[in-house]
Amino acid sequence: MNKLLALFTLVRSDLRILWNALRHPDRPRWLWPAVGLLVLYVISPIDLIPEALPVVGVLDDLVLIPLVVGWLVGRLPAHLRPGLPD
Repeated sequence: MNKLLALFTLVRSDLRILWNALRHPDRPRWLWPAVGLLVLYVISPIDLIPEALPVVGVLDDLVLIPLVVGWLVGRLPAHLRPGLPD
């Protein structure tokens, strides 16, 4: 649970943008499946680098998930990202 809380605080604004984009009627078709795969990765007990390795096991999640969330937000059309011109 601490891992999820740390991830949430790192990517809070991007997650808010993704949530609003998911609810928008003009969202891209790929958005729901991409976010679904990301959620499955976050809740999955299988990691790329196991948690048994003390620091590295947590670092892969703390680095990979914010990168993927930022990448998804970067691929959204401009009208779904606040602060950008339409």
